[in-house]
Amino acid sequence: MSYSCKRRLYLPACLVFVLSIPWAQDVNITYPVDEIERKLIHEDFEIFKFRDLRFKGDIGKRVILKYDDGKDLQIKWRRALNEGHVFNNAPRFEIAAYELQKLFLDESDFVVPPTVARGFLLSEYLSIEKEAVPTFKKSNVVLVMMQYWLNEVSIGGEIYDKEKFNTNAVYAKHFANTNIMTFIISHKDSNEGNLLTSINGDNPRVFSVDNGVTFSSPESDKGTIWRNLHVKKLPKKTIDKLKTITLDDLNRQLGVVAQLYVTDNGVEVVEPTKNLKPNRGVRQEGNIIQIGLTKSEIKSVNRKIQYIVKRANKGKYDLF
Repeated sequence: MSYSCKRRLYLPACLVFVLSIPWAQDVNITYPVDEIERKLIHEDFEIFKFRDLRFKGDIGKRVILKYDDGKDLQIKWRRALNEGHVFNNAPRFEIAAYELQKLFLDESDFVVPPTVARGFLLSEYLSIEKEAVPTFKKSNVVLVMMQYWLNEVSIGGEIYDKEKFNTNAVYAKHFANTNIMTFIISHKDSNEGNLLTSINGDNPRVFSVDNGVTFSSPESDKGTIWRNLHVKKLPKKTIDKLKTITLDDLNRQLGVVAQLYVTDNGVEVVEPTKNLKPNRGVRQEGNIIQIGLTKSEIKSVNRKIQYIVKRANKGKYDLF
């Protein structure tokens, strides 16, 4: 399967591009997530706009991808460094957070937007970033984390609105689900902008969009407020689903969150096979590259889930 992309010239910064939305599932996530995943992982695209995310030279980029079907996507694009895992640039953590929610949240309640990996041979990738170096030197592969971009969200300010939480059941559900997620993944970066609230008053979803400083990561210097579970009123539907999750489920879902197959002609993202090295988060064997959570990281996730379940069984939470 081809993983080529067609390069276009960058657009002037002053030019505004508006994505057409022929059908809207939600004001923020405008297509079904399986369609977004497929397009990001497998389909050819043209890069319409490629600019630094926060500052000049930032490795994170804000990118618009154009597709032949007209369903263009705006994404966060971050090239992985140094064998695929460094502090605050950890695709395996970002993707694991996205995949984990599938075990206990419906798609309409997802708190992490679609987040995937895609691979490129360095020779191909240099047409995108001419100064790039390979993520994996042995295979000369560049790994990129891609995350769907949310537009209709508020940035800055206090995410948790206590009065709104106590009076608006929809907001309470979404905030509680996000807080459950950040607790389970041990979110350790309270940087403003990592948690965002939809501006849609009828469906005020709360999203966790930067999940690289999580799981076994060291703490950031911005604080760890979202590592804690701040609310004691939780959705019963979410708790019921958490009760069904087993350690085997977690190993299947999180042990390999992305698998790449490398050939002379390109890099394919393929269905995961057997976990090559469960005690390592990044694994390479022959033509295969795997990323995922380690055995100990998965056990930690399970402990967090069981903590919530046990407290719920003891009546420590107000379930709604």
